[in-house]
This record gives sequence, C-alpha cells and structure tokens, in this order.
Amino acid sequence: MKLTILGGGGFRVPLVYGALLADRAEGRVTEVVLHDLDDGRLSAVARVLAEQAADVPDAPAVTATTDLDEALRGADFVFSAIRVGGLAGRADDERVALAEGVLGQETVGAGGIAYGLRTVPVAVDIARRVARLAPDAWVINFTNPAGLVTEAMSRHLGDRVIGICDSPVGLGRRIARVLGANPKEAWIDYVGLNHLGWVRGLHIAGRDELPRLLADPDLLGSFEEGKLFGVDWLQSLGAIPNEYLHYYYFNREAVRAYQQAEKTRGAFLRDQQAHFYEAVTEPGAKALDVWDRTRAEREATYMAENRETAGAGERDADDLSGGYEKVALALMRAIARDERTTLILNVRNRDTLSVLDGDAVIEVPCLVDANGAHPVAVKPLPDHATGLVCAVKAVEREVLAAAESGSRTTAVKAFALHPLVDSVNVARRLVEGYTSVHPGLGYLK
Repeated sequence: MKLTILGGGGFRVPLVYGALLADRAEGRVTEVVLHDLDDGRLSAVARVLAEQAADVPDAPAVTATTDLDEALRGADFVFSAIRVGGLAGRADDERVALAEGVLGQETVGAGGIAYGLRTVPVAVDIARRVARLAPDAWVINFTNPAGLVTEAMSRHLGDRVIGICDSPVGLGRRIARVLGANPKEAWIDYVGLNHLGWVRGLHIAGRDELPRLLADPDLLGSFEEGKLFGVDWLQSLGAIPNEYLHYYYFNREAVRAYQQAEKTRGAFLRDQQAHFYEAVTEPGAKALDVWDRTRAEREATYMAENRETAGAGERDADDLSGGYEKVALALMRAIARDERTTLILNVRNRDTLSVLDGDAVIEVPCLVDANGAHPVAVKPLPDHATGLVCAVKAVEREVLAAAESGSRTTAVKAFALHPLVDSVNVARRLVEGYTSVHPGLGYLK
C-alpha cells in the first residue's frame, strides 16, 4: 500500500513514519513517498526516517520528490500536511494581527483567516489533482486550519477527504485519565468545529462520568483544561471545552500575553526549525536525536502564553507524546482493512447538527469502516455554543468565497465578521497588512 505525504519535509513526518514502523499487520503501508517543494527539507527528514528504520526489518520504503503529480500517482492514501508560506508566514500572520490588537494564532481569529486565504487555493489544486491522478485514494488532511481546508477539498473529493486533529483525542484522554478510566473504553460526546468544540459527556460502560468530574472541584482542577479555564468557568459551562477556546473565553488576556512575549509562537518555531534543519545535515549528526530534542522542546512550550496567563504551570509529561499520527493510522487501518472503530474527525455534517447545512465540515465522533467516516448523531449544542459555531462557520464560508472569487471585499467581510475582530476598520487594515507581506495573497483584487 502506498502512502504519499504532502509536506513530506515537515517536522512532524517522523511521528507518522514511527507509527507506520510499529504496524506489522497484513495490508500495511510498504511504500512512503515524501513530497515537498524544498529539497533540503526533504533530505533532512529522510535522514531522520532512515535512522528510525535502521533496525526495523521490512520497513516501508521511502522516496522523496518535488514533483507533485509524480507523488500522487498510484497513491492509496494521501496525507496532506502542507504549510503555505512556511513558518515565516505564520510569524507574519501573528505580527500583523498583534499590531492591530487582535489575535494572530494560526487557526483562530485573524491569523487563522490569513492562513486560510493563503492555503485554500493550494489545497483546492491538490484536491483536483488527486481526483484526476489518484481517484481511489483517501485524503487525510492535517493541514491547518483543518476544518476549513477539509471543507475546501471536500467540494472536489466529497467524503474521500477526512480531516484529523489530536486536540479532541488528547482532551478525552485527559478526562478519562483523571476519572481513573481507560481512554480506549470511553465514549466521548464531543461536537463542534475544528479547534472549537466541547466535551459534553464521557461514557464508560454506558454511564456518563462527566457530571462526577464537574461536581468535584479538586478533581476538575487537577488536569490541563481545569488549570487553563478555571474550575468555576467549567462548572458554569457544564462541559469541557477544547483548549483552543481559551483564545475566545480569555481573548484579552491571550492577546496581551502574546504582545508581551519575547517571540510569538510562529517566530519561535521558525527559528527552532531552521536550527533543526541545519543541525540535521551537519556531518556526523545523529539526525533522530536532534529531531527528538527539538520535538520535546516544541511540545513543552505548546500554548505556553495561555498557560502562563492562567497560572496553569507546565504541561504534564503524559501530554507531551503527540497523538495525531495515532489518529491517522487508526483511520487508515479502519478504511484499508475494515477494522471498524470510532474516532473524532472532521467530516461533512450531513444532518448531524441541524443548525448547519449538510456540506459544512464539523468535528464529531464518527464510525469508520471500509466505506469511510460516518458522523454519529449528537444532541444539539447549547445556545452559547451554537452561536459561536454558526458565527465561525459563516466566517469560514466567506474565506472560501474570497479564495474562489479573488474578491478583496469578501476577504474584508471574513475578517470583520469574526467574533475576535472587533471593527470593520481593523478588518480593512488587516487585509492591507496581510496582502503587503504575503505574495500568495496577490490574487485578492
């Protein structure tokens, strides 16, 4: 089975390859093709993968190419993990937004919109090529903003593109762990959009254990989200929000923390990964060790400003191991081998949430089998969550419309309608700022 990884020179690719190395079952991936526009990045990542596979018999063969069509032909699965504009683009997204006093995070608020406007045209081109060159392939989208990009690709690939994220998995794992339960035996009642969802129940042996957690302040305050959001707020919500909702519920504090930080997250990662790619190619370097050290630092500093604002302290050791690669492998196994499972995924709504149309991509538990991912019926969201989901989905639709039409006016509308952008004039200046620093937004007229 052939797996193509778009963005194959990316830093997280060794996580995916490590998961593949652990899979010894029949029907496993035997061929991995890495695609990237940068030969140097491909070479660096290939060195890491070679060291990972050094003592593994029959490890999946790895090839690398800068030719997209060559990479796609004959693929059974395509992992899309591209970053249009690179980490320098992410740093610019943050800088432009923070100068206007609004959030520049890569998937939330102004930064997420700018990233989406750069990424959607490229993702659509990829989707069209997949439909032409590998029509039987399944596309697993890692590319952020994951829900928005998955929806853009679904307009050309239908249900054969599925978006994944490790945030809901990590949240469910933490809740189960604090309740003393096995996460693999828990049913997580989670619904929303990517980076905008809530756990409303955690069922073990048919019993919802979340009320027990919400009623115990000590237990509730003992894990990441309890520390991040505060016990009182979680009890008020009656649910556990995805960590990214901290940017909404504590927006003013988050913006201030990012403005005062020595470096934005994007600038930190830009510099860190530049050092990684340089260090890996040095003669005698142990590429896998360099990658491991870099990854550990990256994970430990994740959402550091938010945790500092909330007084949440450092991340727990159990939360530093990643997880999205495990979701991807479980999804691929379920489809390729009909190993039926339940995963929280980004898929088309159909009739799952009545407040959204059937083509809207949402993040929800799905039953997965050889025919793909099927969203599970869920209870309606409470009004406060419904309002936020509908507002953000409306913004995503304006981003898609702007990317398709090239309309600068529509792009301004997308920024202006976002709950975290508080002025039409700010929205206009954001579009001016982003088009001035991103050549890829030159299509907006």
